[in-house]
Amino acid sequence: MAMIAVALWSVAVLLALAPAGVVLSTRPRGSIILYGGCLVATSTLCVTALSDLLYFPHLSASVTLPIGLPWLGAHFRLDALSAFFLVVVNLGGVAASLFALGYGQHEDSPGRVLPFYPAYLAAMNVVVLANDAFSFLVAWEFMSLTSWAMVVSHHREAENVRAGYVYLLMASFGTLALLLAFGLLASGAGYDFDAIRASHPSAALTGMVVILVLLGAGSKAGLVPLHAWLPLAHPAAPSHVSGLMSGVMTKVAVYGFVRIVFDLLPEPVWWWSMVVLLVGGPTATLGVLYALMQRDIKRVLAYSTIENIGIIFTGLGLALAFKAEGLDWVAALAFTAAMLHVFNHALFKSLLFFGAGAVLGSTGERDMEKLGGLIHRMPKTAFAVLVGCVAISALPPFNGFVSEWLTFQAILLSPQLPNWGLKLIIPAVGGLLALAAAFAAACFVKLYGISFLGRPRSDVAASAHETDRFSLAAMFALAALCFVAGILPGLFIDALAPVSEAMVGNVMPHQTGLDWLTIVPIAQSRSSYNGLLVFLFAALSGMAAASAIHRLASDRLRRAPAWDCGYPDPNPAIQYSASSFSQPIRRVFGSVIFAAREIGEMPQPLSPAPARFTVEMRDLIWEALYAPIAKVIGVTTERVNMLQFLTIRRYLTLVFAALIVLLLVVAL
Repeated sequence: MAMIAVALWSVAVLLALAPAGVVLSTRPRGSIILYGGCLVATSTLCVTALSDLLYFPHLSASVTLPIGLPWLGAHFRLDALSAFFLVVVNLGGVAASLFALGYGQHEDSPGRVLPFYPAYLAAMNVVVLANDAFSFLVAWEFMSLTSWAMVVSHHREAENVRAGYVYLLMASFGTLALLLAFGLLASGAGYDFDAIRASHPSAALTGMVVILVLLGAGSKAGLVPLHAWLPLAHPAAPSHVSGLMSGVMTKVAVYGFVRIVFDLLPEPVWWWSMVVLLVGGPTATLGVLYALMQRDIKRVLAYSTIENIGIIFTGLGLALAFKAEGLDWVAALAFTAAMLHVFNHALFKSLLFFGAGAVLGSTGERDMEKLGGLIHRMPKTAFAVLVGCVAISALPPFNGFVSEWLTFQAILLSPQLPNWGLKLIIPAVGGLLALAAAFAAACFVKLYGISFLGRPRSDVAASAHETDRFSLAAMFALAALCFVAGILPGLFIDALAPVSEAMVGNVMPHQTGLDWLTIVPIAQSRSSYNGLLVFLFAALSGMAAASAIHRLASDRLRRAPAWDCGYPDPNPAIQYSASSFSQPIRRVFGSVIFAAREIGEMPQPLSPAPARFTVEMRDLIWEALYAPIAKVIGVTTERVNMLQFLTIRRYLTLVFAALIVLLLVVAL
């Protein structure tokens, strides 16, 4: 009970900081005070949740507060699942608040960010702690509204206003889907989660709930084709908020899916997993393909979030499949892989968005084509971003490799499933994940190489300077966690055991007692991985190679011009560009996925006009799904607009007719 009391008091502090942000936004050092308060509150929440997860894993505490609906109250619960996601939310909050201590001082419109930032953190925590449908939905909508306010904080830019509009529409759609899902569940049990767990809904009802939850939580997480808002909204927000939205808020959406589907609903049915897998696999591949085509650093990171959400939902789909067929031990492997990727992605995606914010603050640019050479001017930022790029590319010995490797281990066990539909779908999804992993590595080679290597492509890149110490501290802390979680993954897997046991009824084998801290998901004779040994081997072999080169190589120097690819003019414009890097992949997939067209314009002989080459790409999902809906809404609103010009008599008639219709609905 003490743990949940501390958590709720910390949330209350965050809520109290929200109105204080209105006053502090006008003070010279107001942002430091507010972000410092958020840092203390989120640190307290993180330590509380971590203590509960590690030392009281099988206990759950509940409390009811006299707020909310008069006859219901507000129910809150702290169990293993909520404790884990509280760690994810508040670890991201700690890092973002520390980063913002420096970055936030340069905010152009602090009054549009400071009041909403602590309220946003509080809303995410309340979603995770809520133990009834009403509290959950109110906190969910509050989370959407506060993040929307920060997305449109720079409202003078038309793109940001459009991003906020699309985000608000998609958030409303997701909330509506979750409202319908809870309405179906509460029809026979009530709004309290404990009552819903004890109920026995029909198979048809649970199937409808799964679809609605996938739509509601999937729209907030960024599942394709519900992803339209994400690459617009995440880049529009301030960088520390972008890190929270991409690294943390999408995980709150994952929490909503796991809480309802794995906890509140009865035993899963095999076809639930097919729906989740058929969404998760294509989401991963399409997300990284979209990322490869971008030049804006923050849009690359936003689309990459879609890819990683696809990986997480693939793991959850595998867990549902194995649990439905009674293979709980494999379900534990898949579920642990998904939860570990939730944690890992929160680390390296927050790190990369902070790195993008540092670059943006130093140069004022997000376009990779106008950067370059930053490794010489921002060496500390460059090192931290390099760690994030290696981690998100799923390369050992960093943390991204471990969770994706565990997911593939679960995929390789799919032949044990008796259902032939799953036997055919899961290998196909595995192929999509393998393709996505390869594209992710190419994507972040492009991002890092074009942005940080080579020579500056613009004056702002040439005059860049290192970021502040608070921002560097946040990035290096996240980079260190990526490294620790990569070389000692067994510690994190064992910490997830209570969550796995509560959700799927089984756990992975205990990892920390194995030799050299090796992780063995199945059996040592079949598969094992040791991040510590991989790191030691890489470090020792690298030092041995460097020593041998220095000792054995000739000390005579030969100077010659560098290879210029046939362009002797020393112009930075002749360097490899972001567009040229992605051209081969665009030519393979672009005509099908993006309807890409390459248009070359050659001038007439003796004409002084320059030759031009342009590439046109279209978002087919937007054109096929969202554009027709937007058109229908526009036409409908124009027709309905006449209602505001009615007389009082007609208004009263309309209200009376609406009342009659509602009474008929209630009577039926």
